[in-house]
Amino acid sequence: EREGRMSDKFRNRVMFPIIDLRGNVIGFGGRIMGQAKEINGFKIPKYLNSPETPVFNKGRNLFSLNFAKNEGSGRIILVEGYMDVISVYQAGVTNIAATLGTAITPDQAKLLLRYCSEILLCYDSDEAGEKATIRAIDVINGVGGKARIIRLKGAKDPDEYIKKNGVGAFKAALDTAIPSTEYRISKIRRQFDTDTAQGKAEFVTSAAESLLN
Repeated sequence: EREGRMSDKFRNRVMFPIIDLRGNVIGFGGRIMGQAKEINGFKIPKYLNSPETPVFNKGRNLFSLNFAKNEGSGRIILVEGYMDVISVYQAGVTNIAATLGTAITPDQAKLLLRYCSEILLCYDSDEAGEKATIRAIDVINGVGGKARIIRLKGAKDPDEYIKKNGVGAFKAALDTAIPSTEYRISKIRRQFDTDTAQGKAEFVTSAAESLLN
């Protein structure tokens, strides 16, 4: 209900069916059309899912895993949103899945690792995407999994990268995905001026602390 009137919960959203590993539709995800905004001080979420039920739990399912699990390469690409999955899949890369509008959970990481030996993270290249990547690395490592990070230079997300450079360049980026430890260290390095002795020392200390955690 909004301003005294009834309104569809998924109004002004593009709807995506969420399908389980057996091919059953268990819920829906809705992505807002345009940019997320506020109405009467209430922030409208970018993604909105069906209410949770005994068969639909957004922390235990993934969008498009029903397709990605059959690809057989031993690795699955994990992206942030439904549109990322669709654009990459349309380009011919089918081992791709997404969380359901939330950060990856241990249950989702365990589920992915049932069908692959490593998870390739391909989140947005902005600050929020980098923070989400670090969180995802922690979750995947926490369940005993292996993560590598895809770096898409000159593009914010996979869709933009493929449009600019073609699917061949995207596939090459998969093969040069860096280990999670290297990603962590490169991110820490940017915080220090390693051209100075003090900066180098601070970088080494911070990097060592990160590796120990």
